[in-house]
Amino acid sequence: MNPLPRQIALDLGHTPEVTLENFIVTGNENLISVLKNIQNAWQQHFSGSTGLRPDQRMIHFWGASGSGRSHLLAAMKTKASELGIHIFLLNHESTPDEWRLAGDSLLENSHEVGLLGIDDIDHLDDFAQGALFRLHNAIRESEHQYLLTSSLNPITQLQLRDDLKTRLAWGLVFQMHALSDDEKLQALQLSANARGLNLSPEVPQWLLRHFHRDMPSLMSLLDALDTYSLETKRAITLPLVKEMLAQKNKHNDA
Repeated sequence: MNPLPRQIALDLGHTPEVTLENFIVTGNENLISVLKNIQNAWQQHFSGSTGLRPDQRMIHFWGASGSGRSHLLAAMKTKASELGIHIFLLNHESTPDEWRLAGDSLLENSHEVGLLGIDDIDHLDDFAQGALFRLHNAIRESEHQYLLTSSLNPITQLQLRDDLKTRLAWGLVFQMHALSDDEKLQALQLSANARGLNLSPEVPQWLLRHFHRDMPSLMSLLDALDTYSLETKRAITLPLVKEMLAQKNKHNDA
């Protein structure tokens, strides 16, 4: 039987929303607690409650690639979107116009709840560092705006302006802890369950031994397996995994 056309399979695939609830918190309990407090503060704001202190509204977290930094920023964006909060997620690839738009919007709406998230600040250029410095000062002076930043290295080791590093340390700083192999297996199984997928027991173990071990790569592979399983109308077994990867390698070599 011919597989389903790829565009149909993609329409049928279900990738669950990124939230704090589907993040494996082991080793990062304090950080997750703080981020949930922020989400609660957002909800209370619309009931007339005052905002959090500046140090509770400026959070920096750092950790190795695959530790979940981007997941947490995306999860906070998901919640902010649900509540209709102004959101800007930037990184070292953002253009000067995108930095200016974020700054103008946050300043013009300083009395409203706003979220600025900056991922991978290790690589910010001079313009972005200057923009972040000014935005940090503006957010600190507001009552309802939030700044979340992330990096690969601790603040003291970042190649950034000294005055910017000092300001990043004014808020709460957390080191993120990468998952153990058992926790990665748990994360894979939880993500599969959220997608309604039934993985053969040997599949997660095999993926950890033979595929990239960071969680973003593993989650991307799970998405691909979801699509391939729909196309071929077959369960996700080890033979299907090997077949899909073999076809991918063949395509790359072509």
